[in-house]
Order: sequence, then C-alpha cells, then structure tokens
Amino acid sequence: MHLTHDEIRALFKSKGLKVTPQRVAIYTALAETTCHPTASDLYHQVALDYPMISHNTVYYTLSSLREVGLVKEVNYWHDQARFDANVTPHHHLICLCCRAILDIENRALNRLASSSAIPQDFHVIDHQVEFYGFCPACQHSSKQFSSAPSHSITAQHIRRTRYEQKSQRNEKS
Repeated sequence: MHLTHDEIRALFKSKGLKVTPQRVAIYTALAETTCHPTASDLYHQVALDYPMISHNTVYYTLSSLREVGLVKEVNYWHDQARFDANVTPHHHLICLCCRAILDIENRALNRLASSSAIPQDFHVIDHQVEFYGFCPACQHSSKQFSSAPSHSITAQHIRRTRYEQKSQRNEKS
C-alpha cells in the first residue's frame, strides 16, 4: 500500500495522532511492505534515515498505531510480534520453516464470520484464517519433501517449533 506523506499526515490527524517525521517514517516503512516485519526490523530500516531514533520510539509508535486501528499485530510464534499495516480483511499463509507470513485476499474466507455454525448470541467482531505449510523456497531447499509424506513433515516441524519455543521460554526464565 503506497500512501503519500500528505495522505499519511491526514490519516494520522483523522485518528487524533500527533504527526512527527519518525512516526510517518515508521508507518511508511510498514505500509510499503507485505513481509510483516518485527519492531526491530522497522527500527533498523527507519534508523537509516533517522539515526537518532530509539527502539522505544518504534515500539511506542507501533502501539499507538495499533490502538487507533492503523496497524495489526501478528503474533504466530509468540516470540516476537510482527506488524501489518494492511487492516482490511485478509488471511495468512504461514511457512513453518522460515516463518514467512504471506497475505491472502479471499472473499469466501471473509464470509466465514457469518457462518451458521456460530451461535446467534455470539457477536463476532473479527476473524482470520491461517494456513500453515511450507513456502516454495523451503520446499526446494529441503530434501525431506521428496521422500516423506507431507503430513509427517508438518507434524515434525510443528513439534520442533513448539519444542524450540518452549526451550527459549525456559532459557529466559
């Protein structure tokens, strides 16, 4: 999504946000990518033009943008939040190997929120569909894909990912 600085300024003002060059740079960097960067990724990108920017400024700005609905937090791995400036209804493909997150725009998936399986007294405000698998690059780089059935690879990767996450949490404790 490409917005001009004037469009971003107008958007910030309409949401009651203070307009600063750093905030505009952070939002621009996020809006111009579909790779769902971490706060640290955004910091390193924006620091090229604003070397005096701090990590704290990036985190605070992302929090402010999230609070007013200009950014969504995407957190599949529970180790680092990733961010998305695409706040329109969409869904994700998630690579279990490299952790890439790819957007999917699909009207049929958007209609799932109005499914007859949802109790009438439950008020749905949002939903998102996630597909887990392996991106083309990871499929080509892994010899496992040629010899093992895909369901065993998926189970193996999910178990390994969960084990790694648990180990990381235990190390931090």
